[in-house]
Amino acid sequence: MLKLMTNTNALTNTDTLQKYGAIAIYVFCTLVANFLYDTFIELPFYGMLSVGTIPFAVTFTQRDRVHRYGRKTVYIMIAVAAVANVIMSYALDVPLRFIVASFLAIVLAETADTEVYQRFIERRWLLRVAASNAISIPLDSTVFTVIAFAGTFTIATMTEIIAADILAKLVIGFMAAVRIRFFTRQALSGS
Repeated sequence: MLKLMTNTNALTNTDTLQKYGAIAIYVFCTLVANFLYDTFIELPFYGMLSVGTIPFAVTFTQRDRVHRYGRKTVYIMIAVAAVANVIMSYALDVPLRFIVASFLAIVLAETADTEVYQRFIERRWLLRVAASNAISIPLDSTVFTVIAFAGTFTIATMTEIIAADILAKLVIGFMAAVRIRFFTRQALSGS
């Protein structure tokens, strides 16, 4: 009986570690993304990619991992990330328009993603991820880019940034989701 309880506690500790690990990765990636808000890579064929998009793309799948701990946990994580980003941006003397753009993009897109994900909660994990990302990624990219860069870039340039950011987030998010799914299946099968 004691051995069974010890194994149960180990599972609980592992689950707690996974929960806070996913939350930490999520918050860290939002902070790194916001630190790189005005750094771009010229793409060879079309558009400019915000360097911050690369770490931020990971947040969509990390948030989806946290859903298993409940909607309340997801919203607490989103709030912590949003507030942490405002504090970091303020401390780094980031212009107000970028702080507002980041805060609104996180709150609006992550809320939309969370609610779509919850509506698909009984479906396969990859379908939940794809459905929620299909809504939140374009919303996040559009809200952030328009608020952050209106008046600084032309509409054509902002459209290029939005398109490149959406594509990068979808590809990186999909790769992260498939990787997580692969490792989850391996762990469950004992391989």
